[in-house]
Amino acid sequence: MRPKRLFGNGKKQRGNALVELSLALPLLIALFLGTWQFGYAYYLYGELEQSVRAGGRYASLAAYDAADPSGFETAVRNVVVYGDPDPAAGARPVVPGLSPAHVQVEIIFSGAMPTAVTVSISGYELPGMFTSIVLDGKPSNQFPYLGPWAPV
Repeated sequence: MRPKRLFGNGKKQRGNALVELSLALPLLIALFLGTWQFGYAYYLYGELEQSVRAGGRYASLAAYDAADPSGFETAVRNVVVYGDPDPAAGARPVVPGLSPAHVQVEIIFSGAMPTAVTVSISGYELPGMFTSIVLDGKPSNQFPYLGPWAPV
C-alpha cells in the first residue's frame, strides 16, 4: 500500500524550485552586494583613519620651518596619501582615489610657535554602487606639536 501524498500527486510541483529561485535570487544578490559594499566602505574608512593618524604623528614630530610652511604641509599630505613624505614618482595612494588635495593640514600657533597640528580628510568620496559618501572633515586627528621649529 502506498502512503497518501499530502500535496497532490507531485506532477504539479515540477519547476516550483526554479520559480522560487528566480524570485529569491535578486533579493539574495542585493543583500550580498550591499553587505560587500558596506564592508568595503568600512575597510576604506579604516585605512583613511590609519593614514590620517600616521600623517598627524609625522606632523607632530617633523621640523617646522616658518619660512617655508608649504613644504611642511606638502610632506604631511604625502605621508597621509602615500605613506612617505617624499614619495617616488608613480607612487600609489594608500586608498584608491585619494589625492593630496583631499588632505587638510591645520597648524595651531601660540604666538609664533606651533602648538598643535590637525590633519583631516575633506572632499573624498567613498565609492558606492548607487551613491557615494563624501567625507568632509572626517577622519580627523589632532596631535600636539613636539618637533623642532625654525622661527622667521
